[in-house]
Amino acid sequence: MTRSFTPRVEAALWSLSTALGYFLLAALSLYATKGADNIAAVWPPSGYFLSLLLLMPAHARAASFGAMAAASLGANMWGGNTALTSAAFTLANACEAYVAMWLIRRREPGELSFMVPRSVANFCVAAISASILSASIATLFVGLGLAGRSIDFFLSWLTTVSLGMLIVTPPIVMLARLVTSKALDNASMAMKGEALAILTAAAALTAVSFSQSYFPTTFLPAIAVVAAAYRLGPFGAATGMLIVTVITAFLTGQGEGPMASIDGNQRAKILFLQFYLLVLLFTSLPLAALLVVQRRLAKRLEQSNQRLLQAEAAAHVGHWRVDLIRWTIQWSDQTYRVHGLEPGTPVGVDYSVKQYVEEDAEAVRAILAAAVQTGEPFQFQGRIRRTDGEIRHVKSHGSIEMGRGGRAVGIFGTVQDVTETVENARILEAARSAAERVANTDMLTGMPNRRHTLAFLEKALAGAREHGAPLAVAIFDIDHFKRINDTFGHAVGDNVIRRVAQRAKAALREEDLVGRVGGEEFVCIFQRSSAQAAEMLAERIRKTIEIDEARPDGLPEVTISVGLAIYDGEPDVEELLHRADQALYAAKRDGRNRMRKAA
Repeated sequence: MTRSFTPRVEAALWSLSTALGYFLLAALSLYATKGADNIAAVWPPSGYFLSLLLLMPAHARAASFGAMAAASLGANMWGGNTALTSAAFTLANACEAYVAMWLIRRREPGELSFMVPRSVANFCVAAISASILSASIATLFVGLGLAGRSIDFFLSWLTTVSLGMLIVTPPIVMLARLVTSKALDNASMAMKGEALAILTAAAALTAVSFSQSYFPTTFLPAIAVVAAAYRLGPFGAATGMLIVTVITAFLTGQGEGPMASIDGNQRAKILFLQFYLLVLLFTSLPLAALLVVQRRLAKRLEQSNQRLLQAEAAAHVGHWRVDLIRWTIQWSDQTYRVHGLEPGTPVGVDYSVKQYVEEDAEAVRAILAAAVQTGEPFQFQGRIRRTDGEIRHVKSHGSIEMGRGGRAVGIFGTVQDVTETVENARILEAARSAAERVANTDMLTGMPNRRHTLAFLEKALAGAREHGAPLAVAIFDIDHFKRINDTFGHAVGDNVIRRVAQRAKAALREEDLVGRVGGEEFVCIFQRSSAQAAEMLAERIRKTIEIDEARPDGLPEVTISVGLAIYDGEPDVEELLHRADQALYAAKRDGRNRMRKAA
């Protein structure tokens, strides 16, 4: 039904479908297969009506219940029941339909799906519960004398009605949804042909098995229904089950087949047929739903594995697993690529460790052994030598798989090629070091600049303050340097500064430092030097520059004035340098080319 009709017209169409279908199925069932008490072996109208209730809109249900009641009364009376008995049976069938629908809607708020095992179970519970209710109502009226008698009536009604709902409802609901969703239109001709062939085979095998009783071949329809479930899913299982039910019920009612040859009354034969159909139903329908779930899970797993492989390839990360029981190792394709091997190449646990260079292999073994012993996660980084001789840096993270009793049974880990990262880090460190050297070096002389010199003095002062180590600072500059620039030019002046810096550096010890702090001014830092030793060093620098006889470059002779300050608990660098600077001014006042020590 489509919603292009008005609600009233739509309700009328659903009611007409209910009345015609219910009456036709009830009449055929009563005519074709009769058991004791004129109860049919299977009651398809119950399943037909329940399927319509699940498919129709809510506003059409009340009218459809009225149509069902009229059709049920007519069919039962046509089948030979009294009006009162027919009314009792109609009431029972109406109650069962309402309860089944209510239970299904309560347990499945959304759309009932026969492709989900939980939904199939809920449907079966609802159908059986509703059948118990309707059987109780019908039996109650039987006990009042409106129909037959005995507890057998209850069991016969229960199995007949429950089979009707369990077998008829699923194929109708699924077929209606396939039509409305246009899934059948999208199916290929090959798929439709296969479905038709499987269902035709199911009908043929059932007809062959139940048209004779000489050979016990009741297993053949079961094979056909299982095949339909496997190839066509829940719809195939439900449709195949419906085909088997129609054929077996008709032939058994006609006295044909293995059920008819059973020794016993008609009721026993019908009950055995119902048992056969129930077993077949509860085998095929859940199996089909489980197959759907299994296929969906397999597809999701395939997609997850594909995405994992893509992610590993993009990130250059592979995974591996060591089986500690069998002492085998498994690598992903990306792990093979990281190690420079073709995926699928046989590798062993020892081989994977031996690929690490000798300096790293022992460390890797020790880390893995400790992880197995403690069960803690691990990580390590090392270098491997690939088959082509190339050295690559790899990084691994992993965890230990524990078995029963806390025993380590496996190691799972990842491996990543971090060669580019390591190389980039090395280049970055080299660039940082170079930048730091540039930032700390005087470009003219190649000596430490003011920034570096003052930072060195800060550390030396902190060490002297904390450990009481001797410390002295000397400041010197070139005498009459302006005259050199004015006479010989700035280029010669720069060369003079370079020569003075070289001579000063040559006169110092390794632990001392001399840096250019600006213009022609330099600072010397004497670590672990007593006052006397500091005076001797400062004087040696002055004399080295004054007595510089080897001058093949033709630069003019120069002298320097030196101011020396011995650390005496100054609170900061500025105070110590100030004292040395005052001593330098004293050396200049006294005539230059001399050293003076601060008081």
